[in-house]
Amino acid sequence: MTEQTTVTVGVIAKEIGVSDAKVKKAIETLKIEPVGKRGICKLYASDVIEAVKKTLA
Repeated sequence: MTEQTTVTVGVIAKEIGVSDAKVKKAIETLKIEPVGKRGICKLYASDVIEAVKKTLA
């Protein structure tokens, strides 16, 4: 099994250039489930960035 790159809401927000709140709302709208957790941070697959970017465009 290959290691999948994961990102947090903050990383996605920084990558796209929007606020964390907008990313959280887009993730809720798309009904995307986290692939893991580190502490209290939800981790998402890196391919989520494109989906969120399209939703916010």
